[in-house]
Amino acid sequence: MVQQITKGIKISVDTTFEGTFYKNYKIHFAFGYRITIENQSKDSVQLTSRFWEIKDALNNTEVVEGEGVIGKKPVLKPGESHTYNSGCLLNSPFGSMKGHYDMVNFTSTRKFKVVIPTFKLSTPFALN
Repeated sequence: MVQQITKGIKISVDTTFEGTFYKNYKIHFAFGYRITIENQSKDSVQLTSRFWEIKDALNNTEVVEGEGVIGKKPVLKPGESHTYNSGCLLNSPFGSMKGHYDMVNFTSTRKFKVVIPTFKLSTPFALN
């Protein structure tokens, strides 16, 4: 598990390897990840958007940005958390993801970024 706290918001990430499949004569490696966003601050906050940078071992980089996470813009009161599952496909058995969430503090009305720490994606059969 990878964890990081930014401005009182704790991000925890667990990853899983989901398997391989062929599409258009290419092998793809499927990975899942589970993210928990925990509000350890004294203010209520809302996640408004996300930004991801996904890299594989072949130097391919994909940028993904958009509103919310899996169709939601969770509001977290102090002490609350939000967990969701998602995934990605890589063209290699190794890779990594990192990014940030854009959030709003309801007390100050200020926008701020919460770092999603870099986490590795790797197939268990390719490890030493």
